[in-house]
Amino acid sequence: MLLAVFSAFILAILAPTLHRLTRGLSGWIFALVPAAIAAFYASHFGKISSGEVITQTINWIPSLGIHLAFRLDGLSLLFGLLISGIGALIFIYAGGYLHGHPQLGRFFCFLSFFMGAMLGLVTSDNLLSLFIFWELTSLSSYLLIGFNHESEESRASALKALLVTFFGGQALMLGLILIGIAGQTYSLSELLNNADIVRESPLYTGALLLVILGAFTKSAQVPFHFWLPGAMAAPTPVSAYLHSATMVTAGVFLLARLQPILGGSPLWHGLLTTFGAATMLTGAALAVAQTDLKKLLAYTTVSALGTLVMLLGIGTPLAIQAAALFLIVHSLYKGSLFMVAGTIDHETGTRDVRQLGGLAKAMPITALAAGLAALSMCGFIPALGFIGKELLYEAALHAPQHSGLLVIVSVFGNALVVAVGLIVAVRPFLGKAGETPKHAHEAPPSLWLGPIVLATLGLLLGLLPFLAAQYSVGPAASAIAGQTLPTKLSLWHGFNVMLGLSAATLVIGVALYFSRNSLRELGGLMRPLAAFGPEQWYAKSLNSMVTFAGIQTRIQQHGYLRYYVMMVLAVTTLAIVLGLSRSEIHAGWANLADVRFYEVLIGVIILAAGLYAVTTRGRLSAVAGLGVVGWSVALIFALYGAPDLAITQFMVETLSLILFILVIYHLPRFKEYTDRKTRIRDAILCSAAGVAIAVMVMKALGTDSVQSISPYYVENSLNAQGRNIVNVILVDFRALDTLGEITVLGIAALGVYALIKLRPKPEPEPEPETQSTKEETK
Repeated sequence: MLLAVFSAFILAILAPTLHRLTRGLSGWIFALVPAAIAAFYASHFGKISSGEVITQTINWIPSLGIHLAFRLDGLSLLFGLLISGIGALIFIYAGGYLHGHPQLGRFFCFLSFFMGAMLGLVTSDNLLSLFIFWELTSLSSYLLIGFNHESEESRASALKALLVTFFGGQALMLGLILIGIAGQTYSLSELLNNADIVRESPLYTGALLLVILGAFTKSAQVPFHFWLPGAMAAPTPVSAYLHSATMVTAGVFLLARLQPILGGSPLWHGLLTTFGAATMLTGAALAVAQTDLKKLLAYTTVSALGTLVMLLGIGTPLAIQAAALFLIVHSLYKGSLFMVAGTIDHETGTRDVRQLGGLAKAMPITALAAGLAALSMCGFIPALGFIGKELLYEAALHAPQHSGLLVIVSVFGNALVVAVGLIVAVRPFLGKAGETPKHAHEAPPSLWLGPIVLATLGLLLGLLPFLAAQYSVGPAASAIAGQTLPTKLSLWHGFNVMLGLSAATLVIGVALYFSRNSLRELGGLMRPLAAFGPEQWYAKSLNSMVTFAGIQTRIQQHGYLRYYVMMVLAVTTLAIVLGLSRSEIHAGWANLADVRFYEVLIGVIILAAGLYAVTTRGRLSAVAGLGVVGWSVALIFALYGAPDLAITQFMVETLSLILFILVIYHLPRFKEYTDRKTRIRDAILCSAAGVAIAVMVMKALGTDSVQSISPYYVENSLNAQGRNIVNVILVDFRALDTLGEITVLGIAALGVYALIKLRPKPEPEPEPETQSTKEETK
């Protein structure tokens, strides 16, 4: 499993180079990798369908409890097959759709990266590594959606998707941590075996709400649904991949994976059923008013995700089986139809259904793929979508609560989806030929292979439903339920209530299709309400954040060094005062009786040198005053038994003094940049900071309860392979701190070098005029 996941990441690294070598065949060649991954997963059909769970664990960060642990059960097998199988077709499709694109190698890199993240997510057996892969899907989808980065729409859509899903990702991280704390492990396998511990924990409600929030943002549930249609700015291969089997279903996968741990409570049932049903209706209603093929399909994806969440919320064995089956149905027809939409756009120059018509004669294979996919989408017999729809209605009818309302919502939402299916698959290919920007003709095999394969699978599995039941739906439903669920699917159940509901759905859907113009007009009348919708909340929040960031930058990053120093001193002083004023600190004062006369003398010298440095009017004398302060501090180090530190301080101070003198030589004459009031303000602030620090030191010296850390360094220096304790502290115990200091010095050196390079070069002096030149001028 590790190789299956990381082969996609390896392909991402090699893709740009391999694309340059293979050029026109790169899509076909790259497709071999996901095809091999799909074959690997398919080789486990027998074991998984018999109830076996395959695990693999590799230690990654043992000290933090993070392991690269993988788990292959019915749910992860289903998702792994969809991701890799559809991914192989997407690679072929992308090679044809973006043929000749100058950045196609980069596109394949992003696509492979995304596929690896998704495979890691669905097979992860550790909550923390699952979260890491979850965030990688957000990052890689951002790169894919913003692939056409020169387009402002693409950049805005990618940012919107990133911000919304990252917001949910932070909530998810907290939720997963709470689950880990409640269950005392981050291992999914262990949590699945001890789910009662989490459900009985007082952290359960918080974990549940945070996980649901993360899943809802990823799977575009109301009110976070607005980012998904905007992601249509991505190239069509990306849209087909994201909507069919990958990113948007990641939230559904998460809910399904955690169903045995978090599911079953009234809160789980209420939230998922309510928001799922609302999303189902909202997506379908918004879809039917669109005219762009990709937006039509995008909004139906929102509706389908709502359906899946609603079924998981119902939570009965029948509903879970319906969810697993509907996931397959949706992946097959949605992937096919998105690629069909891209092919139409590629070959005609438009995706506007109002300009399309009569394409069946010019694009017969594409029309066949669209027709087969639409059969499943609309739920016509004998497609797999028909079985999925009947199972959905049966699950709604037997829901433990509000079954009547769920049936009504399901019928009306599916009827709208039927209308959209007909608009997408019938309107462009039948009727009068439309006037398109390009002369329509059939696409090359790379563009129709994917749609025809997926659409045919939807039909074959409908004719042979026992295959889907035995190898995918049954094992996946059992993994979601946490127990074995015997699953039997058949195409015909006789004349019953579900068949009647399916027939009613088709009749209403066909009627809505013929009323599509009226529905668009109605949608136009409702458009002003969008000003109050969640997308406007997002826009206002983003604008407010940008405005706040601008104000904060102007206040804190103004570019004046003196104000930076002033702010640091003020904050430090305030922190010390607040800390010392806390009632629980009862430290005494340092005993001044043991102070020796030479210590007082050094203190007086430091104080006098400091005052001299800030009051003198000469640069050289100010530098000399600072040098006296530094040398006096070095003398303190020497008196207190740190000769190496003292020598270092002497060398630094001497070198600094020499450098200052060299720089001062080139500076202009001394000027006063501040007035008297400013100097008084600075003096008060500096005095307050000095007094606060002195008080803090005196209190610290008078505290007896704090154990000295020195014995620890003395005892452990040898273990760090060092005999000089100071060196061991700097190199080993404070390694990161020292590395940071070295980094700062390196950056400062680069800055100095850049300033030297930016120094204007003196203009060459004009050559003296020769006698011949003067004569020519005359």
